[in-house]
Amino acid sequence: MEFEWWHWAVFGLVLIVAELAVPQFVLIWFGLGALVVALLQLLLPMGDVAQILAWIVASLGMVLLWFRVFKTRLHSTRIGLADAALGESGVLVGAVEPFKRGSVRFQKPLLGAEVWECIADESIPAGERVRVVAVEGSFLKVGRAHT
Repeated sequence: MEFEWWHWAVFGLVLIVAELAVPQFVLIWFGLGALVVALLQLLLPMGDVAQILAWIVASLGMVLLWFRVFKTRLHSTRIGLADAALGESGVLVGAVEPFKRGSVRFQKPLLGAEVWECIADESIPAGERVRVVAVEGSFLKVGRAHT
C-alpha cells in the first residue's frame, strides 16, 4: 500500500484531535508534522520511506520549535508577571476565600489586563484593598493591604 497525501492529512487530524484526550501537549506536534507531509506529498510526490522520514523530521522540528521558541516565551511571561505584580495594590472585585478564587482589579493594567484571578490565605470581602504578595502559577496571591 502506498501512502497518499490524504492519508497523512487524516492521520494528522486524528493526532490533533487525540491531543484533546491527552493532557501532555505532545500529539499535536506529530499531527502537525503529518499535515506538513500531506502538503509535501500533494506538491512533490515521494516514496513511502521518504514520507516517513519527512514526517519524523517535521515532527521533531515542531517539538524543537516548541521547546526553543514558544515555551521559552511562555516562561518569560510568567517571570514578567511576577516582576510586574509583586507589591501592587488593587481592589477585590470578587470576594476571595482560602479555597475559593476571587478577582482583583488594578488601577493600571498588569501585562495588558486590569482584572486578574487571585487566591488568598484568608477570607477577604469584595471591595477591600489588597496587595499582591506572590505569584502562584497563573494566579496572584493577595493579602490585605495595610494602610
